[in-house]
Amino acid sequence: MIRFPSPRSRRLTILSLATAGLLLASTIAAPPGSAGVATAPSGTVETADTIPGVDEIRSSPNLKQVANLPKVAPLDATNSDLAFQSRYAFAGNYNGFVVYDISTPTAPTVVSRVLCPGSQNDISVHGDLLFLSTDSPRSDDSCASTGVPSTETRWEGIKIFDISDKANPRYIKSVQTACGSHTHTLVPGKDRRTVYVYVSSYGPSDTYVGCPRPHDSISIIKVPVTSPTDAAVVAVPNLFPDGGFEGVPGQKSATSGCHDITVYPSKNLAAGACMGDGILMDISNREAPRVINRVRDTVNFAFWHSATFNNAGTKVVFTDELGGGGAATCNETVGPNRGADAVYDIVGRGDNRTMVFRSYFKIPRPNADTENCVAHNGSLVPVFGRDIMVQAWYQGGISVWDFTDSANPREIAYWERGPLNAERLTGGGTWSAYWYNGYIYSNDMVKGLDVLKLTDWRTWTANLVRYRELNVQTQPSYLGG
Repeated sequence: MIRFPSPRSRRLTILSLATAGLLLASTIAAPPGSAGVATAPSGTVETADTIPGVDEIRSSPNLKQVANLPKVAPLDATNSDLAFQSRYAFAGNYNGFVVYDISTPTAPTVVSRVLCPGSQNDISVHGDLLFLSTDSPRSDDSCASTGVPSTETRWEGIKIFDISDKANPRYIKSVQTACGSHTHTLVPGKDRRTVYVYVSSYGPSDTYVGCPRPHDSISIIKVPVTSPTDAAVVAVPNLFPDGGFEGVPGQKSATSGCHDITVYPSKNLAAGACMGDGILMDISNREAPRVINRVRDTVNFAFWHSATFNNAGTKVVFTDELGGGGAATCNETVGPNRGADAVYDIVGRGDNRTMVFRSYFKIPRPNADTENCVAHNGSLVPVFGRDIMVQAWYQGGISVWDFTDSANPREIAYWERGPLNAERLTGGGTWSAYWYNGYIYSNDMVKGLDVLKLTDWRTWTANLVRYRELNVQTQPSYLGG
């Protein structure tokens, strides 16, 4: 979400059947019992002709809600991102975070709630450590801090918690970063004794204390895993020596930092969504990422928000958060190519790799003008032999789409609620929708945690994969690299 004045370590295990799954990768057949799954012949799903009523739920036959856990005070502010570890889900909220037990996905329970205000509270986990992003000026770095004007900024950055006891997380360390931390990305060190945190932030101004112009960089925090209280900023690389895209006032954002970065550690790759630019980076040296290719879309993209690689690392999907998540952009007026995803093929090798545009994807259902709807956070579904992604669209709901053919992406499943208000635009909807160990988890900004089950012949092999830890912006490889 765009900030207005007042979007991860990998560990996985694969079931023994995964070896057999590799042999199926190029010739996947539907498992027994899949013949009854209803999908259109073209591979797309049937779309309802009318917009659902307030809070009315609609979906394709192959995607069903199995649980909802509403948010409660004091964590009743806006819900944000999700992270996963073993049988737990960790959900960010502008007032702190919630730890859920999801060992029974159809009946999740709350393990603990931690009150610690500081938007957005973007969240990730690594072993016994949990990281939170603070991107609003605070009176200090404590969980009892209060908001202050940007002209009086005293603290913004990363908070670190010890979560060895999930029922009683302990705040142990803070690290201040330039312009705060809108989002962050965990990057495992190659020695396993270190984890790095790539901090993305933006929005500098001449009057913003701690965030002056220009701001063309990210902050890199080095965290010794066994002594996390020694965490500190070790580098502030300038990713845009030329200043980046200059923007178009009122239409397209200028580059002044990055909104979000997704890393693919096993391939030493990262993709940065940086407001006005999309970048591909080599992260072989974790403390010195290098930009090897940069793309712009001056026709349709307004705000480069986030990125997702396919499993092979040969494609990247960028999202455009047109309107900052607060506008109704899933309608005929805006059209199919704005506020959408863009699929790029990655061609070439080494430093000669380039990103080549192939197509746009946007949900095919029109939303009401009372619904904020735009491309937002999603994750790759770990399917053998296909490129399939689940994605949040705020009040546009949740979409599952196939981009195996880069030039012709197709939706294969969807689930959505009707608007929160029939008379006026009222912000809400799903912030993040991620696949984790057989289910889709959604952190709805207003309605709380939703759990959904996808039953589709094209995705059944994803059930062979079991993650032990998942931070979506630290992309795992489920086929070993």
